[in-house]
Amino acid sequence: MKLYSVILIAITLFISCENAAHKEGEYVYFGGEIINPSNNYVTLNNRFTGTDTIYLDENNRFLHKISDIKPGLYSFTHGGEFQMIVLEENDSLLFRLNTNDFDESLVFTGQGSKKNNYLIKSFLKDEEENKKFMKLHQLEPEAFITHMDELKERKIKYLDEFLEKIPSSKIFTNIAKSSIDYNHYAYHEMYPFGYYGNNKLVHVKDLPEDFYDYRADIDLDNENLSELYIYNRFLFWHFNNIALKKYYDNGSHHAFDRMSLDYNIEKLRLIDSSLTSEPIKNYLSKHVTRDFILNSDNQEASVDILDYYLEKSTNTEDKSYLKTLYLASSKLKPGNKIPDTKLIDFDGNTLTLSSLIDKPTVVYCWSSNFKMHYRNSHYMIKNLKSQYPDVNFLAINFNDNKMEYWKNTVKVINYPKDNEYKFKDPSEAIEKYVITFTHKVFIVNKKGEIISSDANLFGEKMKRDLHNLVSTSY
Repeated sequence: MKLYSVILIAITLFISCENAAHKEGEYVYFGGEIINPSNNYVTLNNRFTGTDTIYLDENNRFLHKISDIKPGLYSFTHGGEFQMIVLEENDSLLFRLNTNDFDESLVFTGQGSKKNNYLIKSFLKDEEENKKFMKLHQLEPEAFITHMDELKERKIKYLDEFLEKIPSSKIFTNIAKSSIDYNHYAYHEMYPFGYYGNNKLVHVKDLPEDFYDYRADIDLDNENLSELYIYNRFLFWHFNNIALKKYYDNGSHHAFDRMSLDYNIEKLRLIDSSLTSEPIKNYLSKHVTRDFILNSDNQEASVDILDYYLEKSTNTEDKSYLKTLYLASSKLKPGNKIPDTKLIDFDGNTLTLSSLIDKPTVVYCWSSNFKMHYRNSHYMIKNLKSQYPDVNFLAINFNDNKMEYWKNTVKVINYPKDNEYKFKDPSEAIEKYVITFTHKVFIVNKKGEIISSDANLFGEKMKRDLHNLVSTSY
């Protein structure tokens, strides 16, 4: 009965979309149903057309109509998960997914479904390959080239067989072929960093002469691929790689330092000089600069790279973002007091972070959008709490959705409610505490002074820091 209901829902939506699409060819429909939603909306994104926020109805379904479609790659997101899709004129793309198994449960129906189901299978295979790369980069260069060429040939054969059965547009064919090509190229750009390691990366010049022959075929300014994760990954690793030439141009054999200011400035210079596409250029330079600011302990170097970036970038919004990021990051250096903010406890009471800090404290900021991560992290906090009973552990959720989603998550993972809080103003907190990824972990002393603002719950340094902090606190 349950399966019948699902099929009936899909067919009803599909028929209505098909009728509308045939009457109004310029429209595209995108809809679906989400089981166990993390929040009450999905977003549909395209770097050039912007972001649409689409809210779920009371049955956790939605149907979105797009006029004047720009055919090509889009991404849709829900609860921290995302998937790339291709949308073209007359598509009426529907899906059903369960957030407990996002990628594996995602299946499309409707006009445009076959090409997108192909992409899902391809992306899942790519994820499997990524997990094996640690072993691949241990191969000798010649063996690596042979392995990657054979892998690419199998993918091309699979694509050709699909295209024979399912006639497809030039847009989709180009995206599918480019996904194979740029995944292949990215592994070649990544290879020397793993094969030689930091201490011997100077020997990148000793790779076979034909190792980078594919570079004659690359397109660094392809805006039609700029939504494609694989393409962007290639671009980042390509500039990481070619910036090495200047890093070692004085004949030095010192170990590679990815946080070297000169190396990162060189990446920005190459991005600026090698590209003509302003959107792609701005995107890459923003992320290079952001990563440096977030990971550098050298405040002067952060100022230098920010100044260089601001001189080159043409994106006003990104410039403002990185200025704010730098200012916030500079306030989170060890020795400074952790910024105060308002929190909400599990009973709905409002209080301040500072009122909870009266002994050594770990402040763990987390998102309910990333299930595997928050489960593993809460499990680790539970272990640390048993090992360090004199340390206070505060878990603070930074989602901007309703209280019910946060509360439900806490109940599901069965974590003590007296240690769980939610930021009253998540947007302000994300900016103030420089929360850019799935989580953020602070270690502070009993005065609220920062010991670490980027602690790793799963690292041995975490235990050493907590041991030293407890030892000096009494």
